[in-house]
Amino acid sequence: MNAIFFDMDGTLIDSRADLAAAVNFTRAQLGFAPIPQEEAVSHVGRGARHLLENAIPEAAGRFDEIWPLYSEQYRAHMLDSTQLYPGVRRALDELRDRGWLLGVNTNKPAFATRAILEHFGIARHFGAAVVAGGDCEEMKPSAAPLRLCASRMRGHRLSSHDWMVGDNWTDMDCAFNAGIKAAFCTFGFGRLNDSRYTVKINRLDELLRICKAED
Repeated sequence: MNAIFFDMDGTLIDSRADLAAAVNFTRAQLGFAPIPQEEAVSHVGRGARHLLENAIPEAAGRFDEIWPLYSEQYRAHMLDSTQLYPGVRRALDELRDRGWLLGVNTNKPAFATRAILEHFGIARHFGAAVVAGGDCEEMKPSAAPLRLCASRMRGHRLSSHDWMVGDNWTDMDCAFNAGIKAAFCTFGFGRLNDSRYTVKINRLDELLRICKAED
């Protein structure tokens, strides 16, 4: 069987408003002015520490202090505005029916990743094959969390027929570091930079056509 691994923020879910709101709540608690949503989410994709250190540079070196403020706020409000992107349910349902192994490989904190998957009723597609921030010693763009995720798919071994799907350069580099294909989501809010990719997609269910030849 072949496998497809998905990022979360900007790939399966549009979480921009809730992420930015939690950042600005934390900034307010520390006495700092809010920043635009676009600026806040531009730092998403490399884990919570990177997000907070770059979205709240005034509090550099105070991560252990600001993490509880941010995480408690985000835990309470991470589903206020967050939605699945168009085509996500169809893509996951049909890919599973066609025999693909599905996993989640994200730098998003584990508590939020699992809660959001359950909330939208799509956790069943992935089972144990979910690797989030804190589950692995390394994060994307390292291939280590991708390999860990594959090992949770009945011991699946990565091959050149597998895919990593995401909206950020970290996803693309992770795929190429692992020797698999990469689908870049143009609808997300990450940054491609100069990273390589195999295909670009404008909706997640475009994968159904792209992957058909390998069913």
